[in-house]
Amino acid sequence: MLVVVMLSLLASQLGYVQPLRDVARNLFVPLQIVMSTISQAVERSAGGLQDIQQLRQRVEWLQAEVNRLAVENVRLAEVEQENRRLRQLLNYTRNNPQYDYRTAAVVGQKIGENPSNLMFTIFIDVGVRDGVAPGMPVITDRGLVGRVIRAGPNIAEVLLLIDPSSAVNARVLNSRVTGIVRGSIEGNLIMERIPQGENISPGDIIVTSGLGGTLPDKLVIGQVVEVSHRDADMFQTAYIRPAVDFSRIETVLVITTFVPPEIDTAPGSGEGGNINP
Repeated sequence: MLVVVMLSLLASQLGYVQPLRDVARNLFVPLQIVMSTISQAVERSAGGLQDIQQLRQRVEWLQAEVNRLAVENVRLAEVEQENRRLRQLLNYTRNNPQYDYRTAAVVGQKIGENPSNLMFTIFIDVGVRDGVAPGMPVITDRGLVGRVIRAGPNIAEVLLLIDPSSAVNARVLNSRVTGIVRGSIEGNLIMERIPQGENISPGDIIVTSGLGGTLPDKLVIGQVVEVSHRDADMFQTAYIRPAVDFSRIETVLVITTFVPPEIDTAPGSGEGGNINP
């Protein structure tokens, strides 16, 4: 240690210290520059990785927000459609105040053969506790859907107008031409027993006639699309396009103040019974 101190003093006296410092500076300055550059690069890389992570998190949040808004948009569209349907039903009840109505939602359907031979029925979320009974008409703002055939405490089954076992007394809206509208296996409507010589044409509106008392009069059934008649037949036949889209029924009205005649409960009729809630 003493030797190093002596050598340092000697180098200082001889004037060698400054050159040595210059040499040391020349050696270490480039190294410091390299180390500084490396340090800055590392800092930038770390910052870049952090930015990438933040961007990735931002993208994930935005995607989740897009998904949430898409679901919300669908929900709002459903609410708007439901509001539109309810407004239309409300307008119908206001324009037809002669009856009392019960709003009901369709909660199920039955399409296909069964032991009672009914093929097209729906279930609605109202029943005896809501004042609903077999025989009551079921409608939408567009026209006749069918009538209640069974009712439990909280649910009822509705025979659709297009069911093959359905038969409704009907007439042309603007004339006294009458007939019977029946459903078919294909889910279409056919108006039968139209007397020959009576004037019925495509475009005519068909409504219930009220004959027999099974349904109120002037409930819209549909529109004539084709008429078939042969001179050898006693009656004409008309093919009817239903006013109601039976594939899209969601909300209906039950006319609760219409009193139908006693419902036939004979075996095989499939009507007038009760169903479980």
